[in-house]
Amino acid sequence: MSAPGATATLFPPMSKPQAGFMLAGIALVLAGVCLYYGNVGIVFALLVVLMLSGIPVSIALGLTVLTFLFLLTKVPVEAVALKLFTGIEKFEIMAIPFFILAGNFLTHGGVAKRMIAFATSLVGHWHGGLALAGIVACAMFALVCGSSVATVVAIGSIILPAMVRQGYPARFGAGVIITAGSLGILMLPSIPKVIYAIATNTSIGALFVAGLLPGSLLTVMLCTVTWYLAKKRGYPRLQKATWGQRWAAFRESVWGLMLVVIIIGGIYSGIFTATEAAAMAAVYAFFISVFIYKDIGFKDVPRVLLSSANLSAMLLYIITNAVLFSFLMSHENIPQAMADWIIGKDLGVVGFLLLVNVILLLAGNVMEPSSIILIFAPILHPAAMRLGIDSVHLGILIDANMEVGLCHPPVGLNLYVASGISKLSISELTVAVMPWLATMVIFLIIVTYWPSLSLWLPRVMGMM
Repeated sequence: MSAPGATATLFPPMSKPQAGFMLAGIALVLAGVCLYYGNVGIVFALLVVLMLSGIPVSIALGLTVLTFLFLLTKVPVEAVALKLFTGIEKFEIMAIPFFILAGNFLTHGGVAKRMIAFATSLVGHWHGGLALAGIVACAMFALVCGSSVATVVAIGSIILPAMVRQGYPARFGAGVIITAGSLGILMLPSIPKVIYAIATNTSIGALFVAGLLPGSLLTVMLCTVTWYLAKKRGYPRLQKATWGQRWAAFRESVWGLMLVVIIIGGIYSGIFTATEAAAMAAVYAFFISVFIYKDIGFKDVPRVLLSSANLSAMLLYIITNAVLFSFLMSHENIPQAMADWIIGKDLGVVGFLLLVNVILLLAGNVMEPSSIILIFAPILHPAAMRLGIDSVHLGILIDANMEVGLCHPPVGLNLYVASGISKLSISELTVAVMPWLATMVIFLIIVTYWPSLSLWLPRVMGMM
């Protein structure tokens, strides 16, 4: 879905001597790391070398583990095989395919266009009304979806053409949707939150609820920047909707919004767990898409199921290899060693959180969110716990970093999806997204050093 040649524009090809010198330099650095840090250095040097060779991250994780275990340890093969199967037996993992299935039904089932209509009736008469409606619709869709890419596809494919027809520059509309779509992993259900919960044994329900206030704050911040730019540049406004029109739009969208009540109400009341809430969300999304809105027929259901199964298989494959990687790190006592090293530097809470942000933002340049969480969460979590940082706060902090990573090159998935919708190149979108990306960095700082923003609501609801 990315624009051809966009990567070449951002990263011009190197000559053979340049590439040779770069690889030689990397090899020397990695050799030094191995000698200085011992097993820790060897593990991460192997991983970096495999990723630089172009191997997918999931396969690189698996090969790193197998190479290290078979050549440098005496761990029996049976233990590896046993860990491979027992590591993915966690009940919580079932939430991932269910939320993916729910998101696919919602994306194709007419929920998005009804949310856009409702959001437009609320804010369409303000400066930059359609752009503001896109942000609000992304926030509403994020409450029930759990996927950033799905949010960009569902909302962007409808709102971007409408904005261009209304006279908005395509770059402006794409910049809005790229960043607003990232709300998909911060608000209520979120696949990265589930993965973090699995990696650190954190409450999924608490993580879900903890994202509500930060997500609302980010929505307001993005709307403020959009309104200011639209007013300054004189972008069009829509006619103010009547209260009757708003009520009609709300009634149309309420079936989708009811999913928020099902997820929060079910978890809070103890009727079902977060994993069971995911299953309920999938069933409910199927019901409203097929029987209420009727935008999906029974003949389309197998296609939605197959698409969901493909994405679920890809994520579960990454998780499986990450489980092996976690087993290797635990066997070699790497998380504890890294925690001791970080504590020994006497960074304090402020310095540690700054270090976490830098590491995750750098990782976001070369990896997608699931891989980053599965690699770094088990390493950073022990040190955070010893510094008294709440596990839920750390999870929301990581989520906010993943949001930023989704919106900038070279692997920002939201950029590539928006490029496919808008037909703009990645380099054009990279420039277009800058005002909102800067806003997201400010938001990241707020989330980092204001833990109550994330922790207040789950504490009030008794989830912590």
